[in-house]
Amino acid sequence: MKRRTIILGIAVCLVFAKAAAQQSIRVTSDSISIFKLVEEIEKQTDFRVYILANNSFKVKVNRTDLPLIELLKETLSPFSHRVSVMGKQLFILPGKELFTELPAHLSGKQEGTEQYNVDWGRKKAGSENLIYEVGNPLQNQVMEKATLHGQVFDFKSGEPLMGINIIVRKPWVAAVTDKDGKYSLELPRGRTELEISGMNVKQTRRQLVIHGDGAIDIELEEDVHILSGVTITAGRVENVKSTQLGVERLRPNLLKNIPMALGEVDILKAVQALPGVKTVGEASNGFNVRGGATDQNLILLNDGTIYNPNHLFGFFSAFNSDMIKEAEIYKSSIPAKFGGRISSVLDINGREANKEKFCGSAGIGLVTSKLNLEIPLVKEQTSLLLSGRTTYSDWILKSLPEKSGYKDGTAGFFDIGGVLSHRFNERNSLSLYGYYSHDRFAFNNNEKYAYNNLNASIKLHSIFNDHLVGIFTVGHDHYDYTNEEAVNENTAGRLSFGINHLFVKADFDWKPTHQQTLSFGFKSLLYNINSGKYEPIGESSLVQRDALQKDKALENALYIGDQWEITPQLSVNAGIRYSIFNALGPRTYYNYPSNSLPEWGEVADTVTVGSDKMLKTYHGAEFRLSARYAFTERFSVKTGFNSMRQYIHKLSNTVIMSPTDSWKLSDANIKPQRGWQLAAGLYMDSPEKDWEYSLEGYYKKMSDYLDYRNAAQLLMNHHIETDVVPTEGYAYGIEFQIKKPFGKLNGWVSYTYSRTFLRQADKRITNPVNGGDWYPTEYDKPHDFKFVGNYRFTKRYSLSVNMDYSTGRPTTIPAGQYYDHKLHSLRVFYTDRNSYRIPDYFRTDLSFNIEPSHKLTLLTHSSISIGVYNVTGRRNIYSIYYVSEEGKIKGYQMSIFGVPIPFVTYNIKF
Repeated sequence: MKRRTIILGIAVCLVFAKAAAQQSIRVTSDSISIFKLVEEIEKQTDFRVYILANNSFKVKVNRTDLPLIELLKETLSPFSHRVSVMGKQLFILPGKELFTELPAHLSGKQEGTEQYNVDWGRKKAGSENLIYEVGNPLQNQVMEKATLHGQVFDFKSGEPLMGINIIVRKPWVAAVTDKDGKYSLELPRGRTELEISGMNVKQTRRQLVIHGDGAIDIELEEDVHILSGVTITAGRVENVKSTQLGVERLRPNLLKNIPMALGEVDILKAVQALPGVKTVGEASNGFNVRGGATDQNLILLNDGTIYNPNHLFGFFSAFNSDMIKEAEIYKSSIPAKFGGRISSVLDINGREANKEKFCGSAGIGLVTSKLNLEIPLVKEQTSLLLSGRTTYSDWILKSLPEKSGYKDGTAGFFDIGGVLSHRFNERNSLSLYGYYSHDRFAFNNNEKYAYNNLNASIKLHSIFNDHLVGIFTVGHDHYDYTNEEAVNENTAGRLSFGINHLFVKADFDWKPTHQQTLSFGFKSLLYNINSGKYEPIGESSLVQRDALQKDKALENALYIGDQWEITPQLSVNAGIRYSIFNALGPRTYYNYPSNSLPEWGEVADTVTVGSDKMLKTYHGAEFRLSARYAFTERFSVKTGFNSMRQYIHKLSNTVIMSPTDSWKLSDANIKPQRGWQLAAGLYMDSPEKDWEYSLEGYYKKMSDYLDYRNAAQLLMNHHIETDVVPTEGYAYGIEFQIKKPFGKLNGWVSYTYSRTFLRQADKRITNPVNGGDWYPTEYDKPHDFKFVGNYRFTKRYSLSVNMDYSTGRPTTIPAGQYYDHKLHSLRVFYTDRNSYRIPDYFRTDLSFNIEPSHKLTLLTHSSISIGVYNVTGRRNIYSIYYVSEEGKIKGYQMSIFGVPIPFVTYNIKF
């Protein structure tokens, strides 16, 4: 009876197949891609089509009057694919036809042994209508689960996509692509479906049959119908799933609606809108992360170090948003591959050009204009990206009143960047990055300033096998400034400074098991610093030439990190980085008595070291550890610890990034800075995963932080160790954030409470600041509230709001005067350092945004933003300074933006 039922079922399927085969379709073109033909078949008939193909290919449809199956057989005859039908299911497979007749032992025919051959290697998955097989089904599989990995690309440009969510519902498994578009999932063998979503891409699915370990690269299309708003996102899954704390990912194209000064999209201003990140002034791109100083942040552009990220007095950052792919800031859980700073890492990665077609974008604002070109040199293999930005900002100073003294001043900048990328094959690619920026400004004809950034690097990305990936980078970084002062011909002089360093690094990712990923590698840096040079300008100048000794050093580091998913609930990320710093000659330095701080005139002996000889070595281990426990799919707890070492120090008498800042390497008398941070947090997603909640707390310790003695000389000081004081510090805080990445209303709101204190506790200090007690830093601002929101009225029109409130920063004020009998003059007596505060800071910005038309047939798409920076016109205090007038000390408050600043920006894509 059972055999009869089977025979009857097969016979019924064959009858339906014969009837269905009589259906026909209509196509509008005689040359059509196989995938498009599959879509037309499913639209016009009752068939469900399954096709196995690694890549699309075009077929010629010569006749449309034939029944469907005959039409397909004729169309596919030049190719290796064949068509078979079973009921209402149609199969297009490489090799021979499927066996759809009755088996030989049922029909009396001799049983065949036909099979079809399939390439089970790496595949590209670009269609929802296909079933992709992963792994070789002919191999014996002993594991119940298999590892699926690959990369996600933009279908048009071929650019890897970061922050794409890949989810399997049953059982729940999820991953988020990294900055290279890579992902990895551990899945049960058998049939499964991937749900794929992300910012600015169409939500889609992929059908898979998992036989074993394998790779699938996924191609996605841009979503031009539902435009995203302002979002800083690390992926909706990663908020709960990741083991990292204090990490944010930013993409410039998602920040375009945040109102910013003068309407310029600015990655550093977006960083300052995050919880735990503060700045001391309105016109400053220097930032402080969880109690750290501005020089304790490592800022990387394509692995190269940026020493001054400012343009135009800090109004703009040095990074053109059109050349940036994404950026990651690590406030905690700093990966083991990063080092050299004790506070944070801002890792900025450049875009690659479209390898399929020529395209570009341009923008114009009140102060700047920019142009971005993407040029495919060899289709699907080689492309060139060129990006440039310039300013016409002299009118700002020209519009100032006469009494300001700056009406005759000039200011401007430009930056250019380029990326040449070549893909040898699916496993190897090479990229060449270049960047140069130039700033110049003059308050009058006698005072001129200029500084430059230059970065160049070559990066080779290699996939050795499905488990091992390597990235090899070689590069050169440069920063310099020149200040000229010629008010008096007799004292006219030029001050210059420059830093160069070469670096080479190798980073590897190895996945030995489904649950474990090992990261390891090394980095080597060679520093060569022109510490300072002062020379006369003109024949009448009496300035004596002077030059500081050059600073030279070699810094090497090895690291290894292990990300281990112990159970689906518990994951651990542990690592260690060991760094070695060698200060090199030629150099002459001084030894001082050990029972007192270095004092000029109390030199114990003098030491001279020859060229490239080591004069001092520092080394030590840096530890990284973080863990996550997920109670549910929507709620997890994380904790982490990391320690860092810093061998280079900024010398500055300001708390911002300034064009007169110089940098000093550790040497025989200046120790490296050290710091560690302990953090913990709670993370939760809403049931629909459209709201993200996080609460993080941290405690940080710092030692050998450089503070300065009273009246310290920082420029052209041949004995800088006599004017710096070793200082210790600590910081703590709690950060709360609510984020809504998607929907008509999107954005985030955050509140931070934090404190940062320093102390000069060295017993050798005769007169420590505030008597050796703890005192707040200049950037200690306990309360910090930030809101960034965007409401989209329609697909084209939206309103954006940016709100920022913080406690006023500390300051020191004069308390009176006294007569100094030794100097025979009146002296000012000041209160304890940073014992008072300037007024609280508050600012609200608005912008109305008109997005591009969504008609795909248009050659260009333009957008416009109209807004106001500092809507309320609040005169936020930037600094307080004091002037002696008629025997009295009078204080003055300085504001940068004391009135509303309107802006208009226009952008076009082509």
